[in-house]
Amino acid sequence: MTLSSKSYLVIGSTGKTGRRVYSKLKALGLNVKGATRNGEVHFNWQSPETWSASLIGVDALYLTYYPDLAIPRAPDDIAKFCALAKIKGVEHITLLSGRGEPAAQICEEIVQTSGLNYTIVRASWFNQNFSEGMFGDFIKRGTIALPVGGVTEPFIDVDDICDVVVASLTNDKHNGQMYEVTGPELLSFSQLAETFSQVLERAISFKQITPSEFVQSLQANHVDTDAIAMLSYLFTEVLDGRNAFVADGVHRALGRPPKTFHAFVTANRSVFR
Repeated sequence: MTLSSKSYLVIGSTGKTGRRVYSKLKALGLNVKGATRNGEVHFNWQSPETWSASLIGVDALYLTYYPDLAIPRAPDDIAKFCALAKIKGVEHITLLSGRGEPAAQICEEIVQTSGLNYTIVRASWFNQNFSEGMFGDFIKRGTIALPVGGVTEPFIDVDDICDVVVASLTNDKHNGQMYEVTGPELLSFSQLAETFSQVLERAISFKQITPSEFVQSLQANHVDTDAIAMLSYLFTEVLDGRNAFVADGVHRALGRPPKTFHAFVTANRSVFR
């Protein structure tokens, strides 16, 4: 089967990575559909009755899970979805996963043993959480306030994730691979604030707050309950230093280095003004 004759599905096609993957597959002239709660293909993780119809005629898909693979119900959902995908004739799944999350690693194993061709893209925290996510308000206010100390994280640019995912969907050499994708450097949130200050030429500081203060701030901003639980888990348990190392997934998949956080802030300077 040629690339032009394949049918692709992007689950979560309005998300940070999904939107980019969908657009890049379209730009390549490929037959791709986007699946969301209100998209061209109706799909809702909380409504399993929507899953089957979304898979009709699909050869390969990019799988993102909402709100995060770290939540308790994720492994059961992923197992049921993979079984259904196999019945429907799907040939390949590329799964977006997270680092240092036990539930996410269970989901990876489910995909790996599903009988389907697969690629796992295990990503660090996104740069774009600051430009397209809830962290953007921190930069506007001039203070990054989070329940974390000096722990470091190799933040990755979502454009790098997109390139790895598209490569995995369009080239069979990526079948069976697990790419742990990170940025090229370890940075603390205090160091991120310093980078923002340098590039934007205005003071951005970092302030460590308590977990309860963090939850209160999320509630005040009307963040849904599942997302609050997930974020609290990530900050109080996963972001404990277990992921404080750089991985080579971007280079292995693409043959080039990942983008730096400084380059990300510089490229998005107008967004943060």
